[in-house]
Amino acid sequence: MKRLKNLILITIFMASVGCSLPPEKPVTENELLPMFKAFEFLESPEEILAVLNKEGEVTIPAKFRGRPYYVKILATSRGLVIEYFPRTEAPKEK
Repeated sequence: MKRLKNLILITIFMASVGCSLPPEKPVTENELLPMFKAFEFLESPEEILAVLNKEGEVTIPAKFRGRPYYVKILATSRGLVIEYFPRTEAPKEK
């Protein structure tokens, strides 16, 4: 019974640690500007900043040279970490 209790506590702890946290230092709009020069986002910089400063990460659909991507931005103590992944768009109905 004690083993089961310990297993449950460890599982709860690991699940809570795995969640995203707000950054230690708030992200500024100047840090995002280079990305807005490279990618076309549907969201405004203010909307992205609000989510980044609240959650610590955001994944947004964007376009780069006309091709669709998902851009993932992580706010870390060392600065922003940006990853992008190609996405396929659903076929458009006629």
